[in-house]
Amino acid sequence: MLRTRSIISARALSRSYATATPPHALVFLEHRQGVLDSGSLSALTAAEQLGGKVTGLVIGAPEHVQGVVDKVKNLKGLTSILHSTSPQYSEPIPETVSPLLEKLLSDSPPFTHIVSATSSFAKSLLPRVAAKLNSPAISDVTSVEHDSSSNSTTFTRPIYAGNAISTVRAPSSIPIKFFTVRGTAFAAAQSHDASEAQSSPLEPVEVTNSPTDHVNTSLTKSDRPDLGVAGRVVSGGRALKDAETFASTLHPLADALGAAVGASRAAVDAGYADNSLQVGQTGKVVAPELYVAIGISGAIQHLAGMKDSKLIVAVNKVNPLSTPLDIYLRPIKDSDAPIFQVADLGLVADLFEAVPELVQKLKA
Repeated sequence: MLRTRSIISARALSRSYATATPPHALVFLEHRQGVLDSGSLSALTAAEQLGGKVTGLVIGAPEHVQGVVDKVKNLKGLTSILHSTSPQYSEPIPETVSPLLEKLLSDSPPFTHIVSATSSFAKSLLPRVAAKLNSPAISDVTSVEHDSSSNSTTFTRPIYAGNAISTVRAPSSIPIKFFTVRGTAFAAAQSHDASEAQSSPLEPVEVTNSPTDHVNTSLTKSDRPDLGVAGRVVSGGRALKDAETFASTLHPLADALGAAVGASRAAVDAGYADNSLQVGQTGKVVAPELYVAIGISGAIQHLAGMKDSKLIVAVNKVNPLSTPLDIYLRPIKDSDAPIFQVADLGLVADLFEAVPELVQKLKA
């Protein structure tokens, strides 16, 4: 894998020989209607690795915030919590939340790092605030290391669809370092029995002339595990023909395995599955213990979202003219389909015959 190195720098406003400021991270803890986002737990772990204080920021509607604060105050690594309630934060959008962060980070704030999960909301919020404060923002970080002697922080992040790793160093001349973390690269923060983090209220900043309004939120409800954090994932591709076939083929296998359901971009674009199930560079990045790819050829954009899975199993009929009628399992060496280049096990067969038989064997 290629590795590149770059340095982000900013002109220092003044020369100082004082002792370096110890890191103090502010972690934006996202939740939906009081349910904490799993990616925020990974962001908290990344913030703890900086080696300093960690403050959590929780915003939302009055009826939800206190419940989230009660859930997170025992999380390992969290030293304090700030919370702000307002009706306009019940369905937060960057235009209404960014003024709160700008106010919090103005006038010599104690925070040296602003951290969040790589969610669609954070990818809009953090760069907006960073630009207002004339600071860079680093996205999709997979590792973080802070050097207290130089007060610089070094990050790694994937580029070129995960085929290269960029090493980025933010020097001391950047007073506040903004970054989002890839959830699969950091373990989720766990609760512990130590003393609880102290919580303090934060006055909301009311925005009366926002150019954007929240209209509605449409969610796909499922009894299966959440795709982003599931330990097992079954994904389907365009070979599944249509939405009905996609569901009738994959859902029984996912239920038998206790797995979440995912889809390739081709399957989502064809209308087989909701876009919330898309796995890949422009979808969700997953790293489960088991990833089963059904009828997926393995485009580079899809591989970027799942190749860190612990065990990858691919089912694909590579060449219909030469594929034997019987189903067989073999170690992967070479194949026409790119998915087999990253798979640990490959099942070369007609998926419409192989998957039902696999479900039967799992239920036996």
